[in-house]
Amino acid sequence: MTYAVRPRPRKVAGPRRGEVDRLGAVNEDPDIRPIDLLDPVQEPAARDWIEVHAAVQRELFGDRGSAWTLEEIRGFHRSPTGRRFALAAWSADRIVGALEVRMPTTDNLDLALVWLSVHPDHRKRGLGAALLREGESIAAAHGRGTLMGETEWAEGDTDEAEAFAARHGYAIGQTMIRSAMRLPADRAHLEALARSDDDYAVESFVDHIPEEWLDDRAVLQQRMSTDAPLDDLALEEEAWDAERVRESFARALESGRRFVESAARHLPTGRLVAFTTIAVSAGSPDLGYQQDTLVLREHRGHGLGLRLKAANALRVMDELPQVTSVRTWNAASNAHMLAVNRRLGYAVEGYSREWQKQTRGNE
Repeated sequence: MTYAVRPRPRKVAGPRRGEVDRLGAVNEDPDIRPIDLLDPVQEPAARDWIEVHAAVQRELFGDRGSAWTLEEIRGFHRSPTGRRFALAAWSADRIVGALEVRMPTTDNLDLALVWLSVHPDHRKRGLGAALLREGESIAAAHGRGTLMGETEWAEGDTDEAEAFAARHGYAIGQTMIRSAMRLPADRAHLEALARSDDDYAVESFVDHIPEEWLDDRAVLQQRMSTDAPLDDLALEEEAWDAERVRESFARALESGRRFVESAARHLPTGRLVAFTTIAVSAGSPDLGYQQDTLVLREHRGHGLGLRLKAANALRVMDELPQVTSVRTWNAASNAHMLAVNRRLGYAVEGYSREWQKQTRGNE
């Protein structure tokens, strides 16, 4: 996800029509229109909209960029737990800027998440600022006073988008470290890390979550929103139940995603108390995305996070051998999980920042 563009500096004698002055003011209104990503008639434009986001990822990370497929994006837009609005900036007959505003509807009712990209060939024309204004207007119209977005950059690089975010009133809420692990990894090493414990048993599934897991997984997912490090982000606890878990997995599977998940069952109580998930997109079947990992606070200190992630990597190697790399993001403040990842073989390849802007009282 890319919050802001990475502007490339270029010399100009002064603002001319279609250019920007040194403060970023645009001299002609950009052509910005809503786009319905679910409408089959608009599918060519929808794919161009996604390509703008993908082009920015390629600029940032080369062939290691992260991109959603149209089917995955449509799955998100069908979710019953949020509203999403998409806008496109056009130059002639080509989409050159893309914006999405997502607003949760079951929790965090003051929040709007902004996803903004401008094609690398169309920078320094005020498109990013114009799209952001539209996104903030949508958020305000729906009563949202907390806006969040993300910037990213590769290891050894810098992120000029941070100046864009700060200039528009956003403050850093959290810094994330992006890491990757090559697969297949050393099986003996992973097996040693996935050692047994008399009080906990590891269980796993591929793609289809067992019905008997749903209640416990809802508890774990809800606790994920409070027990994971949030740093300065103004986020509230999410609302999860068994039906939301079931619907979320079903919708993601329909969009072409695959899942490998492992959980720890506490044998004395019979409850699931920890889990970790790797998802694989149909658009990049060689890449696994390490998603949530959580151990309930009351069950920490037993090495369950390391054990589960090692066991899950082994399951991916066995069930999805086409996966040659797993990518993960962790809060820079999460020293414990970063140490776990180093033991598993993850290496840092980039960074991201979550930015937020609170508008209550600023209107």
